[in-house]
Amino acid sequence: MKEQRNIRLIGFLPTIGIILFIGLFVYSSFLYPGGSQVNLESVGFDWVNNYWCNLMNERAMNNMINPARPFAIAAMFVLCLSLMLFFIQFAGNFTKNPIWKIIILIFGILSMVSAFLMFTEFHDLMTTLSSIFGVLVVLGIIWEIYQSNMTNYKIGGIICIALLGLNNYIYYSQQFILFLPLLQKLTFALVLGWIIGLNFKMMRKNKSQISLK
Repeated sequence: MKEQRNIRLIGFLPTIGIILFIGLFVYSSFLYPGGSQVNLESVGFDWVNNYWCNLMNERAMNNMINPARPFAIAAMFVLCLSLMLFFIQFAGNFTKNPIWKIIILIFGILSMVSAFLMFTEFHDLMTTLSSIFGVLVVLGIIWEIYQSNMTNYKIGGIICIALLGLNNYIYYSQQFILFLPLLQKLTFALVLGWIIGLNFKMMRKNKSQISLK
């Protein structure tokens, strides 16, 4: 019984980590001095016009020292570690195709390492790498889901891919760039919600398998 509880706890770690990330994200937003892409003199974090990455910069966009930085970096570390664990669990427990299993496992880890390093001077390169690796991982997850009867997650996966593609199009084309900070947060919310749902789905599957033993 104790072993089963430990297995369930480990299985839910991705969801626990995502919740912790949200808490740290919100907390760090309260510490941000100010400045956004539409108003360099604005006060505080603007949820419509500030990017998530603004919280990880050494200086805010108003050029003040940014006390939110260590908490935002910690939040990113927790998120990347949590998603890395989720990809490992999904590849090991849910993925049947051996090729997609390798893709989800390897590119999932590479995507999260790249994402964590976005706070460095290599932000643009890490953003590009994380996006490329991340799309491959999500495609692999969607492929495996399409072999099941999880209709809602199939639709959710397509929406996530579409939003990730739209984010990248706006980022690289600079068209409609004023809408990107808000779209970024909406995409964050939907993708993380989708992953939490899949995490619970995996845990129910594992619980059923344990019960049959």
